[in-house]
Amino acid sequence: MQSYGVDVLEIADELTEAYVEVFTAPPWTFRVPDETRVAFRSRLEGDARRDGFQALVERSPGGSIAGFVTGWTTPSPFRTDRAYGKVLERLGAEQVEELLVGAFEIDELGVLKSARGTGLGRRLLEAAVAEHPRAWLLTWDQAHDTIAFYRRVGWREPPVRGPETDIVVFVAPG
Repeated sequence: MQSYGVDVLEIADELTEAYVEVFTAPPWTFRVPDETRVAFRSRLEGDARRDGFQALVERSPGGSIAGFVTGWTTPSPFRTDRAYGKVLERLGAEQVEELLVGAFEIDELGVLKSARGTGLGRRLLEAAVAEHPRAWLLTWDQAHDTIAFYRRVGWREPPVRGPETDIVVFVAPG
């Protein structure tokens, strides 16, 4: 497993293609590959420069990306763009401050189809949060297999304090 900071941009094209392969397959088939490619690449350019940014990449025996995880330390004040507003709405400001601000935020976790069922997703998650006392992530509420995976590996859902949204928030075990 290789660790990256801002130098992840050196493999940005390859990582973007791996991202598109993962996040345009079920249950994300509604996503258009070209739009997904452009959006992820654009986000990666900025995300790689965030405080605490980290990316981990595992390669297959043939050298292609088999899986990846990206994340950073959640800043204060808590953002409200992207899905952050839904997180704030779902958990409430007090719980967001207590559980998420200052914690390691898993932004993307992807395992390509050829590597699924090998434990790679678990290994990537464990490695990403190993040096962080607190971590969190969110996923889409229709990603049923993904939700089941997070539960199976011990991540838990904080109590919902506000209205349900189309996202599910998890915090790391411990």
